[in-house]
Amino acid sequence: MARVPYLEKSDLPPEHQDILARPIALNRAMANSPNAARAMTGLAMYIRHKSKLDPRLRELAILQVGYLARSAYEYSHHVKLGREAGVTDDDIRAIGDETAGRASKLDPLSKTVLRAAREMTGDLAMSDATFAELEKALGREQVIDLTLAIAFYNAVVRLLGTLQIDVEPDYQRYLEEHPLPG
Repeated sequence: MARVPYLEKSDLPPEHQDILARPIALNRAMANSPNAARAMTGLAMYIRHKSKLDPRLRELAILQVGYLARSAYEYSHHVKLGREAGVTDDDIRAIGDETAGRASKLDPLSKTVLRAAREMTGDLAMSDATFAELEKALGREQVIDLTLAIAFYNAVVRLLGTLQIDVEPDYQRYLEEHPLPG
């Protein structure tokens, strides 16, 4: 049960109703602070729609963050979004393998992206070696966009956990298909 109410469009003044154009639980909770919701959405929309970073790589990084944080909400939403961006079920299963230090069939760049997300989530920064490898493979702009995506979604999982945002019924099936570790 969320710590704040899930608002509906009718709970908001007309100038803020667009915040709930996508009425997912997170947006409905964030609508309690309309300006914060707008600021957060602006950055999320850049990451998801304007960045030059390959969407599959972005989603792999976000899934790694959600997996490490055991954030059912983030993970379930990005299993769906990841599939739309070209992430396969084998890719999703490989996240668990890579996290546990087991071999996977992921390509080297995908493995490096997951390692970057693990380093930033666990150690708060990417190692010099990982950063250099990504900068060589992606270029400076895309490595910064990847770093921003990982940092942003680390913030999001903390927001979700603190506000105790519930996974919507429509997203539960993604957790059944790809359960988080206990």
